[in-house]
Amino acid sequence: MKAYKYLISFLILTISSQTFAQSNPAGVPAKEALQRLIDGNLRFVQGKSQRPNQSIDRLKEVSKKQNPFATIVGCSDSRVPNEIVFDQGLGDLFILRTAGQVSTYASWGSIEFSVAALGVNLIVVLGHSSCGAVNAACKADDVPGHIITLTNAIKPAAEKVKHMDGDFLDNAVKANVAFQVMSLRKLDPIISKQYNKGQLQIVGAVYDLETGKVNFLSEEYIASITK
Repeated sequence: MKAYKYLISFLILTISSQTFAQSNPAGVPAKEALQRLIDGNLRFVQGKSQRPNQSIDRLKEVSKKQNPFATIVGCSDSRVPNEIVFDQGLGDLFILRTAGQVSTYASWGSIEFSVAALGVNLIVVLGHSSCGAVNAACKADDVPGHIITLTNAIKPAAEKVKHMDGDFLDNAVKANVAFQVMSLRKLDPIISKQYNKGQLQIVGAVYDLETGKVNFLSEEYIASITK
């Protein structure tokens, strides 16, 4: 009986994997997807937003299926609406937002879904200046309720830059993004496999609340701060 249950579980897992593989579209290459985001943010900053894919025709088109070209793991902050700051439209971005862009099991599953089922080849971890969640982690004060789960997740990054030159909060915001990028790159089994094959790219960026500019973190910075 026990062996039978294991067999059934294996068959369900196999069928599910095949279903995901069959439904996974080719997706936009990571390099092209990143350039779309960079170009869109430049338009936004220059006050030349085109507001693409926001027509009634687009609404009807994406009601049948979605093929987002990038996944954004961002902060819940109301001042950072992802489609607006990247000048994108309906069905363009698969977005997850939590305070301090802290990821947990539900977030990880959602990110995996975007990669395995929707064919996304680019994940952007997007922090922002003056982040309240990061600021709370930097102060190390007691916080009420479940907010502590957010600050506890951010504290390792804050501790890493505590004695660095420059503004503590600015440094912590960047480090927090870098730590989250590295964490996703190692996330088994789906994300790490796709990343290690070179199929999936995972990058970090920080949005400036005052200018609207998205600044992408260099690989050198990510590697050095997460050592």
